[in-house]
Amino acid sequence: MDRGKTMESLPADLIREIFTRLPSKSVARFRTLSKHWASMLRSPEFTKLFLTRSSTRPRLLFAVERYRCNEWQFFSTPQSQNRYEKSAHLDFHSKFSGDVSQYICSYASGLIYFPAVRIIDTDTILICNPITGMYVGLPEIMKGRRSRGFLVFDPIDKQFKALDHQFILTLGSGELKWRSNDIPCPLYERCSSTQGICINGVLYYLAKTLLAETHFGLTFLIVRVDVRSEEFKFIDAARFNDRLEDPTRLSLVNCMGKLGVTNCKSVKAGGRRTVELSMSVLEDVEKLEWVKYVYTLPENEVLGSSKFSVAGVTGTGDIVLCMKYTCKPYYVFYFNPEKNSLQSVEIQGFGAKLEEVENRGEVFAYVDYVEDLSVNDAKQLKSSISHVKSRCSCCQKLAA
Repeated sequence: MDRGKTMESLPADLIREIFTRLPSKSVARFRTLSKHWASMLRSPEFTKLFLTRSSTRPRLLFAVERYRCNEWQFFSTPQSQNRYEKSAHLDFHSKFSGDVSQYICSYASGLIYFPAVRIIDTDTILICNPITGMYVGLPEIMKGRRSRGFLVFDPIDKQFKALDHQFILTLGSGELKWRSNDIPCPLYERCSSTQGICINGVLYYLAKTLLAETHFGLTFLIVRVDVRSEEFKFIDAARFNDRLEDPTRLSLVNCMGKLGVTNCKSVKAGGRRTVELSMSVLEDVEKLEWVKYVYTLPENEVLGSSKFSVAGVTGTGDIVLCMKYTCKPYYVFYFNPEKNSLQSVEIQGFGAKLEEVENRGEVFAYVDYVEDLSVNDAKQLKSSISHVKSRCSCCQKLAA
């Protein structure tokens, strides 16, 4: 069969439809086969169509930090859309090695930001695409100052920005250079144990500030940053944290386009241990009106006996909980508040070696991940993360 003539005989619309059903890595390979395919598969029309199709098949993205080996690994799996689904396979994408600082990674629209990664004896602020393995290192903010920042995305101007307190760097604007927005704001420090969340062009993250009139001089607040205008606002954590729970145990999530603050704890009911999940939703940003929901999850032996964290809320309203550390078997849980149902899905593919205590890693999960070719093609990400080699013996053993 003459494959070239066969492909030429197919309608262009059908060819584009076929390619939208492939993973982004496969699309990247087909672009290299001919100038005609490269032109078609790089066109704005195809990029938009691919994103539309990809949005109908969201995935869970996993970033796994393995402390002993100073290694990060990136995986993804199809997000459950079937209530009867019991298992899902894990796909490996990329990895890199480097000593990561105490401030955890930040995620925004397909890219991950690491405030400080020690690679070959040098601290580097790093932004990477976990799917393609491409990355870029950012310059120091100030000499001797370690970054504690976040990656954010402006959906109107389609711009990524790195934000660290009052310092801002815009990607794709030519020279990578930090600038100060010179907006006065109170002295505060980001809570290192809590991730921020970017919702419709607004970044929220938990911070602590020193005020003389508070107990021990410490109070917690949520910092709200409009990515486009770069304006800061502050929300007192006491408005939603009425039980005076430890704010560092809270998780910030995107709850159907609104900020949600979740907290989980194990409770005993009728002699059995269950999980209580509370979620406060910021219904009105201007009036700072919160609505609080408290759920007692259906009994589940695995969930009740393991450490877990809230990954987020899916576009269909399911609250996703993930086991905090790699193990075998490893489970993801989907809780539907309306139906009061809990679905447990075994994720296959982390590998038997990762279940060993000395090789286990901490899992950071992100819901509703969709492949976006415009992110994959970002020109500012020029280096391959695979070039960062591990010098750790246990990493080399696992790779063997």
